[in-house]
Amino acid sequence: MKSLLIVDDQAGIRLLLNEVFTKEGFEARLAANGAEALQLITEKEPDCVLLDMKMPGIDGVEVLKRLKKDWPRIPVIMMTAYGEVELTEEAIKNGAEKYFTKPFNIYEVRDAVREILHRGE
Repeated sequence: MKSLLIVDDQAGIRLLLNEVFTKEGFEARLAANGAEALQLITEKEPDCVLLDMKMPGIDGVEVLKRLKKDWPRIPVIMMTAYGEVELTEEAIKNGAEKYFTKPFNIYEVRDAVREILHRGE
């Protein structure tokens, strides 16, 4: 079973993504902020990370940098609010696979995760 770490400070987005990916047969774990995300990754490496850009404390770009430094093989998909274009460019430069702008199409996100995880098979 493929595992996914969903990181977003908005509970509604975490729960929606959790529901969709759990129904798809993924093991989903949830983090509300960057520090929690890094702790969960340390405990058990996920196969993929869905990561919000703007969070209180450690923001998504900083989490991405740390993640890519210590776990370079884990693919990361960024989620961002409309209008954060400069941040998305920085995220791609720092190793994000792709990004989605909120509000996103949940099925496009699901398909992107599937595609990334099945690439190596």
